[in-house]
Amino acid sequence: MDRGRGRMLPLLALQAAIEFYRLERKPPVTAGLLAANTLIYLRPSFLHSILPSIDEVWFNPHLILRHRDLKRFFLSAFYHVGESHLVYNMMSLLWKGIQLETSMGSAEFASMVASLLAMSQGITLLLAKSLLLFFDYERAYYSEYAVGFSGVLFAMKVVLYSQSENYTYVHGLIVPAGYAAWAELILIQIFVPGVSFLGHLGGILAGILYLRLKGRYSGSDPLTVLFKGLAGALSLPVRIIRNFFRSRQRRITGRGTVGGSHTHTHSGRTSSEAWRCQACTFDNSGWLSICEMCGTNRSGNGFSFSSRQSLDHSRDLPLEELRRRRVERFGR
Repeated sequence: MDRGRGRMLPLLALQAAIEFYRLERKPPVTAGLLAANTLIYLRPSFLHSILPSIDEVWFNPHLILRHRDLKRFFLSAFYHVGESHLVYNMMSLLWKGIQLETSMGSAEFASMVASLLAMSQGITLLLAKSLLLFFDYERAYYSEYAVGFSGVLFAMKVVLYSQSENYTYVHGLIVPAGYAAWAELILIQIFVPGVSFLGHLGGILAGILYLRLKGRYSGSDPLTVLFKGLAGALSLPVRIIRNFFRSRQRRITGRGTVGGSHTHTHSGRTSSEAWRCQACTFDNSGWLSICEMCGTNRSGNGFSFSSRQSLDHSRDLPLEELRRRRVERFGR
């Protein structure tokens, strides 16, 4: 496989970093798809023995139907024949994926991508077999070898523009957004005749079929429910750790915190809840009646007699003793 000189991959990495940096909520599924396609293309040493070669995963309708080869059926979408092929598809995935995932949610987006992958590959297979049976058209499509994520990308374009009434640019031409996928299908075939026309057409038809099925089915589809469950299970340890540290922060300590939430207590009663000093906004333990930071009474009436006594007494202590007590009290 011709891998070029690796000049385009840094541009892809830079563009992806810029796009993800400006987003407040990062789309994990889009990032995972970008990483998976890129790693499969680069084939690092730790994956080399695991990943099948491109010769084992070419999408070939004849071989898939003859040997019932699901490996070719599914994995061919994640392989690319060259750096320009990979970068062009990944730039398109970056733009479409960010828009769709941020609007749909990660679980539904993952479900959609999985559905579009299976449907686009299946429709392409069905089209190739139909051309053979009804028109005896074997050489161009039934025995064709193809790889790449573009079939899924064409389907994603159909979904993305399905509700748009605006116009968009397709290789320099202004077309209605609803027909952008069809226009790109024709233009790419004209300017790059070696691409898989049937694979791209299968992607467009898969997008249309997905929208029709989605319109008739209300509620979350089973794949979305499955992905939500997996996401919840994977994020459970993170939530447990986060809640653990949050609960530790809420515990009452002798030092308290500055700028914490204000807690009301009944006047005249001692409460175990934290209270905020009116003078310095330091949050103190509810068991204390004097602010540890500035010495103000809990009622806010200035310094207490006991605090003045402690301050006067502190003046008589050696400097090292004062420093030791400060470390014990404030932890610094």
